[in-house]
Amino acid sequence: MPLPLDIKGRPDDRVLRQLVAALLFEGVVEARRSDSDGTAHFRWTLADRDFRCDAILGAFGRIRPLPGSVQMQTSDGNWNEASLPLVVSSLPGTGIARAKLLNEMKQTIAFSEWNDRHLATRPRRKMDFAELEGAIDEGHPYHPCYKARTGFSPADHALFGPEAGQSFQLVWLLVARRHLRQSLPAAEEAFWRAEIGAETWAHLQRMREKLGASTEDFGLVPMHPWQWRNLSETLASGWIAAGDVHCLGPAGDHYTATQSVRSLLNRDRPLAASIKLPLNIVNTSSRRILEPHSVCTAPVISRWIGEIVVSDPVFDEDYPLTVLQEYAGIIADADEPLAGQVGAIWRESAEAKLSAGEAVIPFTALMMMETDGRPFADHWIRRFGLMPWINRLLEVVVLPVWHLLVYHGIAVEAHGQNMLLVHRDGWPVRLILRDFHESIEFSLAFLREPEKAPDFLSLHPSYRDAEPDQFYWTDNLDQLRELVMDTLFVYNLSEISHLLAHCYALGEPLFWQRVDSLLASYPHRHGMVGRQAQLGHDKPEILTESLMTRKLFARKPEYHHVVLNALAADKLQRKRKP
Repeated sequence: MPLPLDIKGRPDDRVLRQLVAALLFEGVVEARRSDSDGTAHFRWTLADRDFRCDAILGAFGRIRPLPGSVQMQTSDGNWNEASLPLVVSSLPGTGIARAKLLNEMKQTIAFSEWNDRHLATRPRRKMDFAELEGAIDEGHPYHPCYKARTGFSPADHALFGPEAGQSFQLVWLLVARRHLRQSLPAAEEAFWRAEIGAETWAHLQRMREKLGASTEDFGLVPMHPWQWRNLSETLASGWIAAGDVHCLGPAGDHYTATQSVRSLLNRDRPLAASIKLPLNIVNTSSRRILEPHSVCTAPVISRWIGEIVVSDPVFDEDYPLTVLQEYAGIIADADEPLAGQVGAIWRESAEAKLSAGEAVIPFTALMMMETDGRPFADHWIRRFGLMPWINRLLEVVVLPVWHLLVYHGIAVEAHGQNMLLVHRDGWPVRLILRDFHESIEFSLAFLREPEKAPDFLSLHPSYRDAEPDQFYWTDNLDQLRELVMDTLFVYNLSEISHLLAHCYALGEPLFWQRVDSLLASYPHRHGMVGRQAQLGHDKPEILTESLMTRKLFARKPEYHHVVLNALAADKLQRKRKP
């Protein structure tokens, strides 16, 4: 199903528009702009070629080119639809980076077209959580490589992409313990019996005994079947040849891919844990392996944040929040050459956290259109009223993340895939957050209870000589603000405000005034005026991450650019009151 401005069956147009939107938004190209009738007109020149597009301007200066409007001037002076290869060839950066980018966008188009040809269009509003996780096939609404999955063939896409909904078993390895690090919540055998069941445990033990691989010398590690195929030759010439790894084959429960591809839901037992496995594919901005340092740190971070949430009555009474614990992790060969490619993280099931009458959806569903041409949440909006429903949604989504940041001093990466919305017949009631092992930041001086923070220096050797901003901690409060505002506002709720403007003619400024009203009243209610002021969330301009710039240049871990702040104190058309 499409995003609000998409043309059905034209993923090539969407990829081109998202590429141009990112280039203009991040200032990779310098464009001349003129406005008329509520539309912005951009013209720019690259490599002696002239380009243009018409666009809607949204919150935080987000640029959304209109369908079919990205054009290139030909030698005879006519304007025709721009060619994606020609646009890419005109960009700055190295030839290698441009070729890689173009290949990823071509694969995104190819897999999107495969979906259109092979998958029946289905209404999604009544799907259960697992079905919906797979059926949200739109991908990242900003990044043009939203379905690249470099390394997947069309057959892999059909077997392991979330859209097709195919289930599969994990492949099980026995790995020599000298290669393993693990953090488990119980004794090893008790952990495995609880996770995979007595029958599968007994089956794997019988296979272990046939191989003569003792429990003292070898530990179990699950692997995605695609990853096993991808790595089998490398493992065969290395660890397997040395007797350090034995493959036990597929066994146990069946899993289906979520929208993130590498996180899998248990199809046979929906209340059992989901599992996150490394994949040597590139999607959007990065290769989808597991950061080795983070795997065994994940349970420690989860417990820390989980204990904060449980011990603070505000998260129960005022801003309901549930944290899905990443309670176990195993990583093999934390150093090169297989760093991050063999391992697993176990996460609690969202469905296991529901009370009677509650249902849960991925937050990204709220950004999407359905088969009837209306938003996913249209029936709920019509039942409860547009503004009552929006006000409640914002309370449920914004305030728990904001309280965690301002009151407790922890910034979480609250983008669409990391957020789940719990509702009762469409009325928002609670937020669920997940995926913390690579996506939290804090400043020790800003933590409310610094003495309860994990002793990171003891958790992994990489942390001992690390600089601020290299891992989880920073000396710069702007970094905390940026992580939350980037993920929750600039690249997440801005998609909701855009959809509401497109479908219900609700001006985006009104939406962001409602957000600002929540943030403006929050510190007075909790005595946090000084702490919130330190974060400077209402500055006229803020920095945001430049995803496309990083893709093109890749000389630094992150790039940033300045954007106009939709929450700026001098931009909002109202008088603030405590």
